Amino acid sequence: MKKTRMVVGLSLVAISGLVFMAADHADAPAVTGNASDITDVYAFQGQDTNNMVFVVNTQGLLTPGATAMATFNENVMVEINIDNTGDNVEDLVIQAIKRDNKMYFFGPVAPGTTGVNSMVKTNAMAGSVDISQYGSTPIIATANGMKFFAGPRDDPFFFDLGQFKAILGGTATGFNSPGTDTFAGTNVLSTIVEVPKSLLGTSSTINVWAETKKKQ
Repeated sequence: MKKTRMVVGLSLVAISGLVFMAADHADAPAVTGNASDITDVYAFQGQDTNNMVFVVNTQGLLTPGATAMATFNENVMVEINIDNTGDNVEDLVIQAIKRDNKMYFFGPVAPGTTGVNSMVKTNAMAGSVDISQYGSTPIIATANGMKFFAGPRDDPFFFDLGQFKAILGGTATGFNSPGTDTFAGTNVLSTIVEVPKSLLGTSSTINVWAETKKKQ
């Protein structure tokens, strides 16, 4: 794979700290429902406490029928940015790009440039995984001490949108317990990588944000 210049898409979610998540299920029409549409970003300590897991979900609100047809876009790169010095500038990136029926991962590695433009770090190939198909057994690949997954998953984000609107409209004062999961029965396309903490620097705190970047 040759080096390719990428520019940032319209969908970005930011998180910081050791175990946090962020979500955004409503975007502009030009982004919603396509491969650039980030719905969730998760970063958490792995079952192996020496590792960190990064999850970027895209193309939210997929029905079961739509999930079977949904695909990653070969012209859209998912980039996980990691700041380990506290200046809110990426020190490391993990990049994921689809080619044919596989997702290829690069990094964690220092970016060639910071900001909205990126170069695919082909000299930092970490591994690849076959993209799992809807309704089939998930495929997980391991290489270089890392684990990789790409494919459809049930949307893990819980939000009671109806009650939220009622609160905004003044007809309710708070959320119910339990609430109604607005996203129940919908799916996302997930890009997941598990990385040894030793590859992320020595800081006890990292800031993480994800971008989708389109090939130019």
